[in-house]
Amino acid sequence: MNNKYEAMVLSCIDPRFQHKVSSYLSRRKLRGKYSSFTIAGAAVGVTHANFKKWQKTFIENLETSIQMHKINKLIVINHKDCGAAKLVNESKQFNDINENKIHRESFQRLKKIIIKKFPRLYYEFHIMTLKGSIKSFDA
Repeated sequence: MNNKYEAMVLSCIDPRFQHKVSSYLSRRKLRGKYSSFTIAGAAVGVTHANFKKWQKTFIENLETSIQMHKINKLIVINHKDCGAAKLVNESKQFNDINENKIHRESFQRLKKIIIKKFPRLYYEFHIMTLKGSIKSFDA
């Protein structure tokens, strides 16, 4: 039995995406090789000021996963039509441009946190569509 864990996956609580995230990770042959942290908004939920208290919980959980499971990567999966992004939207309209800006900013903030607190941790950022396709996102 292979007990090598490879990653922590940060994803959203949205029920529409649970199976899609799991299927994506299975296609990457990560089944049984990752710990999971699921919170509203994924990166939006752990970086936006509206959810400030959640960041500490995420960081503590990530530290624990690194210690216990010896993970070396954080895989972040935000998604389109995100309720948390809608909550923090400062524009009157919620459209693709505004939503992408919110996701990009959350990834950039999370990248800064990771580099500062976990400089040896690899990371990757993704956006998932409602149909389950996924696109890598550079922060």
